[in-house]
Amino acid sequence: MNLEEKITSEMKVALKGGMKQRLETLRSIKALILEYQKSGKGTEITDEVATKLLNKAAKNRKDSIALYLQAGRTELAEKEKQELEIIREFMPKQLSEEELNTLILSIIKKLNVKELSDMGKVMGATMQEINGKADGNTVQQIVRKLLSNN
Repeated sequence: MNLEEKITSEMKVALKGGMKQRLETLRSIKALILEYQKSGKGTEITDEVATKLLNKAAKNRKDSIALYLQAGRTELAEKEKQELEIIREFMPKQLSEEELNTLILSIIKKLNVKELSDMGKVMGATMQEINGKADGNTVQQIVRKLLSNN
């Protein structure tokens, strides 16, 4: 079962169960999928594309949470947190910080990078390697920490 079928199935369950918040979130994911399909980039939703779409949705929610908390709108931030949790159900399992450290260290050694100015090379290789299994900001913090320790 691909992502689109899984979302549609979960939408039916949420609709029958009267889970308004869940249904609304699933509809937003479905809208992202339809938007991608109509964009002409491709009609097939591969796992890689699905992961990118889910990461985009998750990032939007995280940004909204930060803005709402900054503005003192905790009720809206809480709603976004609930939506983020629903989106995470469909995302691949996220790597732990230890796993990320190990992976990034191996990439640094493979690229033979020693300077903080080469952070872009490490980030590019790492993001390609993890393919949505970690947040970009977390990866950036770890890369920065590891390169400044060298």
